[in-house]
Amino acid sequence: MFDHLSLGVSDLPASEAFFLKALAPLGVTVVMQGPYGIGLGRQGKPSLWLVPAKVTPAPLHLAFAAETRAQVDAFYAAALAAGGKDNGAPGLRPDYHANYYGAFVIGPDGHNIEAVCQRPEA
Repeated sequence: MFDHLSLGVSDLPASEAFFLKALAPLGVTVVMQGPYGIGLGRQGKPSLWLVPAKVTPAPLHLAFAAETRAQVDAFYAAALAAGGKDNGAPGLRPDYHANYYGAFVIGPDGHNIEAVCQRPEA
């Protein structure tokens, strides 16, 4: 449904560093940059824009698709190493569905950042 979205952040350099480290295991990099913000994505297409917020941003939940459960594990480790706070270790979430494997961290502005693989284990 979405082509891209913008996320207001209170400290653009800190958020850029966090998201780049946390999302590196998912293949996310900076694909565009300018005075309007920083576009993160895969294969040259920005899907998430980090933009300076003029007011304190309200916390959001952002879930990023992972191809494998190992990517979810790697995201979680990288996000914690980048300063994220644990909000749910990697694991199955059978309340969602049988193959929902996710991990959750709280990022610099209080956003709940998730990586999820919805495939059966290989």
